[in-house]
This record gives sequence, C-alpha cells and structure tokens, in this order.
Amino acid sequence: MIAIVDYGVGNLFSLKSSLAAIGQEAVVTADREILAAASHVILPGVGAFGDAAKKLRDTGLDRVVIELAKQGKPLLGICLGMQMLLERSFEYGEHEGLGLIKGEIRPIEETVPKGLKIPHIGWNALQLRGENPIFKYIKDGDFVYFVHSYHGVACGDCVIATAEYGATLTAAVAFGNVYGCQFHPEKSGEVGLSILRAFCETEGRVC
Repeated sequence: MIAIVDYGVGNLFSLKSSLAAIGQEAVVTADREILAAASHVILPGVGAFGDAAKKLRDTGLDRVVIELAKQGKPLLGICLGMQMLLERSFEYGEHEGLGLIKGEIRPIEETVPKGLKIPHIGWNALQLRGENPIFKYIKDGDFVYFVHSYHGVACGDCVIATAEYGATLTAAVAFGNVYGCQFHPEKSGEVGLSILRAFCETEGRVC
C-alpha cells in the first residue's frame, strides 16, 4: 500500500488516480499508524512553503515523515513536497524544512535570465545524472511537466536530474531512501507514470 500524506496541501486525488493507473493501491491519510504500515510514502504539496510547512508541523506529521524516512521507508516528495525535504526555504522569509536532503529553496528569478516567464510552467526535458532507481524506466531527454517559481540550490551530489529553463535548474534529488521531484509525475503522462512505478518498486534503506 502507498500512503499519500494528507496535511491539507496538494492535489492528492489526482496523484491517487495516477497510482491506481499503474495498479497500486493508495490511500490519502493523516493517520500515523496507516503511514507506518504503508510500504511507501508520498509527500505532495502546492502553494507557499511557509504555509505548508506550518500545516505539516501543526499536525505533527513533520516528525512522522522524518522518523519513517530515517527508519528506511521509501519517501517521495513532489513539487512543494520535494522542496520541504530540503533544509530551508527563502520563499517570503526564511523557513525550516525537514532536512532530509541537503540544499535550500531559492527563487528561480535569481537564476534564470531576465524576461523569462515566472512561474516556470510547461514541459521540459530531464537531464539525468548517473543512475537512480526511480528513473530506471525512463531515459535522458524524456519530458516532464513543471509548475514552480522556486527551486533547489546547493544540493550537491543529491541532484539526480536537472532541466534547462534559461539556466540549469534542479529537477530531482535523492539521498538514500528519500527522493524528490520538482516536476509533477502525476501530470507527466507515461513518463511520469513510469517514474511513479519505479518509485513503488524501490526497497527501503536508511538515508
């Protein structure tokens, strides 16, 4: 069973439908026991980092997610969910992240040339870095769908894929059993479904 963390942020049922399309039983839940019993956990998210991080803390689910990750359960953050895996964000102030992956969240406008539309919305090719289990069914240059105004920086060797939008942007990160996609696999057609399928096949390991 795949558990989708429900903390009041994210297009949860679109993600659940995508998992159903690849034959995976998924539940949208804030129940700690169900999260603990799941084979894999997905942390979704849309909106502002500070608001989402507060909601996660207020429910106590921040500690649950951190503990499950440290126990070795495969964890996937999507879009804002990926951003919250990092150490901090500078979106409208400075906000603490979960600290499961090194790096911080900064505005895209600090990186890309002036004149490019922000938010970055649309299909971009992934440039894969090395081999990673969540990309085992896709290839370098496959397209995925992005919607974001902020991106991960200073992630070092945790970066497993990038995309070009006037500059090189972090598209995906990983550390041990923790994975993050800045793009939306649930909105990325067959490529996205292939990434979700590969994540659901990953084995637990301590990050």
